[in-house]
Amino acid sequence: MNIIELNQDYYNTVETAIALGNFDGIHIGHQNLIKRMIEISKNNNLIPSVLIFENHTKSITSNTSPSLLSNNEQKLDILESIGVENVYLMKFNEEVMKLSPQEFINNILVDKLNCKSVVVGYNYKFGYKASGNTDTLKRICSENGMQAVIVNPIYYEDKIVSSTLIRNLITYGKIDIANKLLGRFYTIKGEVVHGKGIGTKLGFPTANIKLTDNFVIPKNGVYNTLTTIGDKTYKSATSVGFNPTFEEKSLKIENHIIGFNDSLYGDVIDISFIEYIRPEINFDKVDDLVNRMKEDVNYIKKKNVIYNF
Repeated sequence: MNIIELNQDYYNTVETAIALGNFDGIHIGHQNLIKRMIEISKNNNLIPSVLIFENHTKSITSNTSPSLLSNNEQKLDILESIGVENVYLMKFNEEVMKLSPQEFINNILVDKLNCKSVVVGYNYKFGYKASGNTDTLKRICSENGMQAVIVNPIYYEDKIVSSTLIRNLITYGKIDIANKLLGRFYTIKGEVVHGKGIGTKLGFPTANIKLTDNFVIPKNGVYNTLTTIGDKTYKSATSVGFNPTFEEKSLKIENHIIGFNDSLYGDVIDISFIEYIRPEINFDKVDDLVNRMKEDVNYIKKKNVIYNF
């Protein structure tokens, strides 16, 4: 897959089909849209491509950014696995923000990307102050001899699958449903940093995680997880919260990797959330905490990982 920084000097010579959107998480709705774009590409001899902003649009429009379901590295890995050939990365800044819908299509899609077909979701908005919608897109594309394809949403029960819905599911501990809507295990990336060494003293050494990006934080509690270190994956138990037995003041993500004892300080690891096991508990005795941790680890050891998405 080709990853192309879209700057002022870039102009494409090949004809492309482009999928547009924020694509946070690249959930099953996004995947459906992107696969539709790939199908169109094959039928029309176009290069299947995606245009994404390196930073979230809200970081410029409102100086805030929602918690992420995926960072750019994860997005690129998923897009490659789906079959996208070109990913165009574009910085969203005030200049881009002020482009009218007409200017965005003419200056970016037509002039730079040589786009012949554009594929978007049913609620796609674009251009200055989100003044363009799917009707605007169809009209301007028609004027430029381009095909505009609008993809209907995917539903889970009676709800439209969206990044917002999945964020809410994760924060409420409904990780099994979130994984189903993502089409994979929800995964965070973090650097292993020094903690207080409490886990080691209790017989359960833990990797304390400092997130690499503003990922959605799962509901406080203990999770059955998988931890990937380089090209190896291990079963693990991950605690999210304030460790009430020891009266911690700040939220921590602590990860016990089953059967792994090497030092990881400074390494970046992936933690994939499989199942919410239990809430945080304030144990009166440390021995009670240790016994419960043993139960949690034994449960995870016996549990088969089912990739049922």
